[in-house]
Amino acid sequence: MLDLTLLRNFVVVARTGSISLAALQIGRTQSALSMQMQRLEQTITQPLFHRSGSGMRLTAAGEKLLAHAETLLAQHDEILADMSGESLKGTLSLGCPEDYSIAFLPALLKGFCALHPNVELRMVCAPTSELRPMLVRRQIDMALVSLSDAGAREVIREERFVWVANEAEPKILTQDVLPLALAAPMSLDYRAACAAMEAVNRRYRVAYASNSLAGLIAIARSGHAISVLTRTAVPFDLHVVSAGLPLLPTIGIALEFSEARPSLLATTLAEHVRTVLPGLKTKAEID
Repeated sequence: MLDLTLLRNFVVVARTGSISLAALQIGRTQSALSMQMQRLEQTITQPLFHRSGSGMRLTAAGEKLLAHAETLLAQHDEILADMSGESLKGTLSLGCPEDYSIAFLPALLKGFCALHPNVELRMVCAPTSELRPMLVRRQIDMALVSLSDAGAREVIREERFVWVANEAEPKILTQDVLPLALAAPMSLDYRAACAAMEAVNRRYRVAYASNSLAGLIAIARSGHAISVLTRTAVPFDLHVVSAGLPLLPTIGIALEFSEARPSLLATTLAEHVRTVLPGLKTKAEID
């Protein structure tokens, strides 16, 4: 017989790829958790992990069991919630780019947590280019991601990229080669900024690079470069620069999942996001 507690702990180990990290999340000792994984392997009669000094990677059998375990545990939780009439319970991991987490998540999560107080949400902030591999590896359940095609059918909300500086007409605009502060080269804002400058034959250089929103904002505040942010992420003390620079594109915000058939928790949060996010007024829009 499969032990549901072992399966739950197996899912955490599989997603973190580490006994030590999983033990911290679960609240057990590393040795106790290791013994549980060994017991589960004995039950399955197949090795579930490739163990190495760098962590634990799933075997083919482990990948297969993970898919079954997530489906079984989700059905188990749905049955309990339905039969008991209680609110949803469980743990759900949500990924989100940093700018969206600042602009949207407080209002989104406040409403969702009020409706479902027994759901534990784990947040992971990272660029879309990093969130998608995490979804594939099932390290997170779902994620808010950015799409270059703002008109795509799955888009929940649209956001515009803007040029940002410490002044509305920064002095560095007069420089022959404009210094820019951008995120990683694979990010949409980096590609959008470079494409826009090249389309109008404006000379530029990527003077500063940072995957941190705080880092990009700090550089813009210093006056040494112009950065690119979503309009909702622009802090009150920075200015949107429009004169002398090409228009930047609009992007879409969508939800993506680690599973083809998301759990009840994931679909419930998704329904909440799709209902609330389109009409959510951010501080930038109110101001």
